[in-house]
Amino acid sequence: MNQSVLSLPSFAKINWSLQILGRRPDGYHEVKTLLQTISLHDDLHFEIDEGGGISLSCDEPDIPTDDENLVMRAASALKKQFNVDAGVRVHLEKRIPARGGLGGGSSNAAVSLLALTRLWNIEASAAQLLEVATTLGADVPFFLVGGRAQATGIGATISPVPENAEVAHLIVITPNASISTAKAYSALGSSALTTLGNDPILSSSHSEAKKRDSQPWPLRDSLQNDFESVIFDIEPEIRRTKETLLQAGALDALMAGSGSSVFGIFINREDQQRALSEIKPEVGWRIFPCVTVSRNEYRRVVGPPDIPFLRSFNSGPDIGA
Repeated sequence: MNQSVLSLPSFAKINWSLQILGRRPDGYHEVKTLLQTISLHDDLHFEIDEGGGISLSCDEPDIPTDDENLVMRAASALKKQFNVDAGVRVHLEKRIPARGGLGGGSSNAAVSLLALTRLWNIEASAAQLLEVATTLGADVPFFLVGGRAQATGIGATISPVPENAEVAHLIVITPNASISTAKAYSALGSSALTTLGNDPILSSSHSEAKKRDSQPWPLRDSLQNDFESVIFDIEPEIRRTKETLLQAGALDALMAGSGSSVFGIFINREDQQRALSEIKPEVGWRIFPCVTVSRNEYRRVVGPPDIPFLRSFNSGPDIGA
């Protein structure tokens, strides 16, 4: 039975690690990052427009609803790629902070591709859908898959990572600070990134919290974000955000992407809730308690297995450009 309306969550992400390996000849940067979907999410509501138009509304007035928005670009690209006559009306309920390093725009784009594949009855192969996703942004292919995955190249080549049943309890804080991705890369001194090998030449930013005695956590030795060393100098408020989480008892804390959000890891929900009651936020901070979302849970919630792309994705080959 054909659907005419569909609503789906659009999950945020964090980076368990983010290494900048060097600058490529094409001007982009080579990265290696371990991505993870988390329960913080927007909601997207889709309704077919038989007239063929594509429109977007949003409950957050600062979010653009024209072709600058990746939802609009995703819908337009998919419509053109598969010669679809129908259009769509989309409403976005926004919770993921914009420009916070949490991948909200990329997630919105990927979920739009998955939703419209169903609503427009498109039989898209994995390669076709990934081709569209990659043109929209480096993080978009990851949000077609979700869970935990490693991204390499410019961030668009995705390799699934084995997951266990353990759920990580997190607190994400987005402070009143903003760093554009372009400014973050510029601050790294991009001309100095070129290297003959593939080893990262930036100093890693493992937090001092690793030196403290605390309960073990499986991914703790992987925590690293090469952006921290420069972003903390540009925006000291982001550094204070990390210090706040550590002082509240986080096992460790790390900046998400190029900022400005920072996440803290807690051993269980009780510690997470206790920390929430202790944190004294600065003006403009947004605080989100959340948990990690596995790949299986992501598939179950975002798209049923009858989507051809999701059927084709198993935990084996890399995907992406």
